[in-house]
Amino acid sequence: MSDIPTELKYVTSHEWVRDEGDGTVTIGITDFAQQQLGDVVFIELPTVGNHYSVEDEFGVIESVKAASDLYAPLTGEVIAINAELEDDPEMVNSLPYEAWICRMRPVGAGAMDALLDAVGYAEVCAE
Repeated sequence: MSDIPTELKYVTSHEWVRDEGDGTVTIGITDFAQQQLGDVVFIELPTVGNHYSVEDEFGVIESVKAASDLYAPLTGEVIAINAELEDDPEMVNSLPYEAWICRMRPVGAGAMDALLDAVGYAEVCAE
């Protein structure tokens, strides 16, 4: 079973979310997702300043096996992207919980409450 850090929140589309404690969150893809994709060769990052709603497509990740959409886990504005991934997309394979995709300022109090915890996400992965 893949590594599932307990301090993060998750969505069924296999993105993780870390609350930064300052009104922003950091978003990436899970270890399970990168294992399913295989060797990542390209990531289309979201655009800084764009607003996305929950489950909006906000990027694409491509591997040698497949391409998969990335979905916004929360409603909010993208405030930063991890530009390192443009030149080194395979970082998500070796460091899935460090190689973040973007940072977002969520809209609405309690937005994180609807996300899965590590136990709930583990159940999704086991299905």
